[in-house]
Amino acid sequence: MKKQITVLALACTTLFSAAANAQFAKPEDAVKYRQSAKVLMASHFGRMVPVIKGEAPYDAEAIKENVALLNTLAALPWGAFGPGFEGGDSKSEVWTDTKGFDEKRENFKVAIQNLSTAADSADLAQLKAAFGKAGQSCKSCHDSYRKD
Repeated sequence: MKKQITVLALACTTLFSAAANAQFAKPEDAVKYRQSAKVLMASHFGRMVPVIKGEAPYDAEAIKENVALLNTLAALPWGAFGPGFEGGDSKSEVWTDTKGFDEKRENFKVAIQNLSTAADSADLAQLKAAFGKAGQSCKSCHDSYRKD
């Protein structure tokens, strides 16, 4: 059942991403869309930080819920980086270094998948390691492709 839900969520995310790309009337709309998705991702990452730092008790179910949402949210911003959607806090390299940007996006995708696996394991040490790698993936992309 869990596998079916995951497949359904991925299919919906793909459809939403494609639909989102088609609905941007202006580049500013795409910028707002991708920034909104990132704000939501940051919120769900932030909710886990106290657990990762040992400042809050480990609630495996709450972590799983946040990671499940991250799995969906993590797929959203990419369609809003299409051609003609330049602007916002993104450097021009997003559009001129497509190979590098695609690699960073793929690394992030893998890091989120690994975070999901770690959350499902209910092993706090595994979760902490995967969380750190996911955060590093975010930072790596921001360091390369986001304006200061």
